Amino acid sequence: MPKRVLQGVVVSDSCDKTVIVRVERRVMHPLYKKFVSRSKKYAAHDEENRYRAGDAVRIEESRPLSKRKHWVVVGGPGDAAPGRRAAAAPAAAPAANEAGGAA
Repeated sequence: MPKRVLQGVVVSDSCDKTVIVRVERRVMHPLYKKFVSRSKKYAAHDEENRYRAGDAVRIEESRPLSKRKHWVVVGGPGDAAPGRRAAAAPAAAPAANEAGGAA
């Protein structure tokens, strides 16, 4: 049986090697026949901490990796680089020092 592949948006990247992905689907209301958006959040494995909140990613079903993590991120934006989160953290520190020195 082929593995399921879903597409969604990263809503949280605060965990180490894990991202929370929101997958939306549209279903028709049984009585009113109007399309309604339904969403579900999945915890997905991100080995290199590449993806941040707001990134559109594809996730693939896998073996259980932890209690609630059964999906792996297989693709995302082209500018997502390994260790991207670690590289962004030191850039914010000098900005705080400049604000304190100007006063």
